[in-house]
Amino acid sequence: MSRFFRQAADSDSESSESEESLLSSDEDAPAAKAAAPAKPAMSRFLRTNNDSDSSSSEEESEEDGDSDEDEGPKEVKPKSRFLHDSDEEESDEDVRRVPKSARDKRLEEMEATGKSMDNALKINDWIAISNEYDKLTRLVQRQQNVAEPIPPFYIRTLSSLETSLNTALAKEKEAKKKMNASNARALTAMKQKVRKTVKEYEKEIKQYNDDPEAFEREWAALATPQVQARPEAVRRPAAGEGEDDDDFTQVGKGGKATQYTAEGIYKNLQAIQEARGKKNTDRTDQIRILERLLEVAVTTYQRIRVLLALVSSRFDYNASIASYMPIEMWSSAQREIDTLIGILTENVAYSVQEVTEDYDDLVERSPEEEKDGIVRIRGSIISFVDRLDDEFTRSLQNLDPHGTEYVDRLKDEKGLYCTICRAEVLYEKKQLPEPLARVVMRRLEHIYSKPDAVLNALESAVAASELTISLSLASQPSPSALINALCVHLYKSGNSVLRTRAMLSHIYHHAFHNDFYTARDMLLMSHLQETVYSMDVGTQILYNRAVVQLGLCAFRSGLIKEAQAILQDIFTTQRVKELLAQGVHQQRFQTLTPEQEKAEKQRQLPFHMHINTELLEAAFLVSSMLVEIPLLASIDSEEQRRKAISKPFRRLLDFADRQVFTGPPESTRDHIMQASKALQNGQWEQCRNLIQEIKIWSLMPEATSVKEMLAKRIQEEGLRTYLFTFAAHYKTLSLALLQRTFSLDHRVVNSIVSRMIWSEELPASLDQSAGVIVFHRVELTRPQQLAQILAEKVGAMVEQNEKALDFRLGGSAGWGDRADGTKGDKRGEQTQERRGRGERRGGASTRGGRGARFAQGLGSQMTKAR
Repeated sequence: MSRFFRQAADSDSESSESEESLLSSDEDAPAAKAAAPAKPAMSRFLRTNNDSDSSSSEEESEEDGDSDEDEGPKEVKPKSRFLHDSDEEESDEDVRRVPKSARDKRLEEMEATGKSMDNALKINDWIAISNEYDKLTRLVQRQQNVAEPIPPFYIRTLSSLETSLNTALAKEKEAKKKMNASNARALTAMKQKVRKTVKEYEKEIKQYNDDPEAFEREWAALATPQVQARPEAVRRPAAGEGEDDDDFTQVGKGGKATQYTAEGIYKNLQAIQEARGKKNTDRTDQIRILERLLEVAVTTYQRIRVLLALVSSRFDYNASIASYMPIEMWSSAQREIDTLIGILTENVAYSVQEVTEDYDDLVERSPEEEKDGIVRIRGSIISFVDRLDDEFTRSLQNLDPHGTEYVDRLKDEKGLYCTICRAEVLYEKKQLPEPLARVVMRRLEHIYSKPDAVLNALESAVAASELTISLSLASQPSPSALINALCVHLYKSGNSVLRTRAMLSHIYHHAFHNDFYTARDMLLMSHLQETVYSMDVGTQILYNRAVVQLGLCAFRSGLIKEAQAILQDIFTTQRVKELLAQGVHQQRFQTLTPEQEKAEKQRQLPFHMHINTELLEAAFLVSSMLVEIPLLASIDSEEQRRKAISKPFRRLLDFADRQVFTGPPESTRDHIMQASKALQNGQWEQCRNLIQEIKIWSLMPEATSVKEMLAKRIQEEGLRTYLFTFAAHYKTLSLALLQRTFSLDHRVVNSIVSRMIWSEELPASLDQSAGVIVFHRVELTRPQQLAQILAEKVGAMVEQNEKALDFRLGGSAGWGDRADGTKGDKRGEQTQERRGRGERRGGASTRGGRGARFAQGLGSQMTKAR
């Protein structure tokens, strides 16, 4: 076959001759052709294809050899030559193929890099030296990552490179012709790199300079057991063997036998600390090593050092911010923190502080060797407690709140609360006010929004752990007194953020327990509403939660106007869930980047801390209904109707009015809108039934009392709406009729009507003897109506001027926010007095404000002129 393909490239005449010779040779050579294998022909074909075109003479000689081969079976040298060459090459490859370990390959690569540096040093090429040095440093770092000793070659290279650098710098200073800028910059950079590395390996370099041979022998002794221990590393007990593995040696990376003793704890800790955070670091292996070190630790100092490193390694196990720490790892970290706090509490001579003097990490320390008898160790217990609490919150954020796993996870809060209390006891004993305030704040955040039953359960767990804590429920008469004691402690702190958060937590707690006036007074006196916008996002979320809880407290207490005014600021933004950190608000024309979305999810509160937004909306809409519906009935002009107190409620009400067909109510909004329509028509009983049918009221602790309060307020506001709506159709109206219609007591009806007459909302008088209301109707003439419209426009213009003046005087302060901090003083005392005086003097048709008073004055003058 090979001869056929080889002759295919010749001319046509030559190809025909070759075919005849091929056939004849195939017939005449029976023995030699039968004995020849297929491999020489194939190798010959491949060899001729790989030859160059310039070897034409060789091809001619080979053709002559082929022709001689055709004459007889004796000439088989070309084939034997090809067979001999291929076999010889394969045998040579088998001889040269020597397996090398990864360590040997790294050492050879390091030596090659060192030779390249020597060659570049001869020509003074510091750019190449810098590149090769970086490569050598990476190789040595890889050597350390696999727990192998530093080779003497690297130490020798560092020593000689430092000498060469000093020589080059001295020559550069004395040389007349300076080297180019790039080479000079590389020389300066190498000086800094080598200085840093020499400082890191100062001890090894000193040992090498003192006795190079001893240093190399020590390295060889450390590197040799690697090969000897390898068979033990791969040995595994067979299926029939027992479970006893006492005869086995634990092997680390690279097959090196590892033994952990009390004497080598500090070196192992240093190696783990250096590998921390680096690439290709096995965090699980680090944790396992630290657990073994904790078992062999003897002294108190060793246990503290190992526990500090172990807890840090557990927190480093989960590097991703999006996911949470495994629950088993979290529980282990909690137990180790408890152990560490217990050791520090029992041994007063040892203290863990964030800022300490420098000390040798490889030397054992004891209180007898210190000046003041206290061993100060670098670390932070409060950081561990903060991280433990944050990881607990993060796990609750990522778990399904409607599953059993979330409830099981919530059970761990009791143990976490005990850990926080242990840290509080530690810092009280050490008398460290700054971390003590942080721990107290963590403790307060766990209990300020809890009901008394949950708070008592947490405190009972602390009492069962036999902790002698100064601020405990046992030392206070009630849970509210405990919250007050914790907040008072934080008020004395020097950290303004902690004081602010303590104040907001205290306000939330008072509002949660229906103490409205105390919570309101604390919020107003703290002036937090003026500075909260410059605080961090977490504090702003806490402020929004406190304000919303204050509004719910006002609603539960029957203070409808206060509840509507407080909740209106939150609902006007239409971002209730986002402001309360209970969900991410997706805006219509704005998309969040992945980083922004991740940050939003991280600041979300766990589900069990959520405030029910449906209950919140029901309270706000019902409060707006009881405020807005009587106001709408009292307004005559369409222009004033457009001025709404609650825009969200007015928007929903207008949408409900535009509906052609209204079906039975399904949602909470449907119930409230249909109840509003019934209240406008004077059907207070239907309104009451619709409001009480809302199922969301059952989530309130005092559901029965809230429903009774709402029924009473609907009766009263229904009476006011009826009088506003139908006053024009009566001259006199019996109080007994109103009493029967609205099922109210005579004194209540009399009080409501008298209040409306006194505040000039109702143009009428009360006839006590006859028990009737006498209505006074004043018909305005056309000039009076025009004068009223003119007066309203003039009043609007005056208000705009006052707003512009306030903006100029107050600088960047908004409308209603003076620079002196007085919120709501929009016009000053004189303007308020003028406004109040005008409202008191308004007559029957004074609902229009200043325009009505102006029209009345103008009408009286025109009447006198006539």
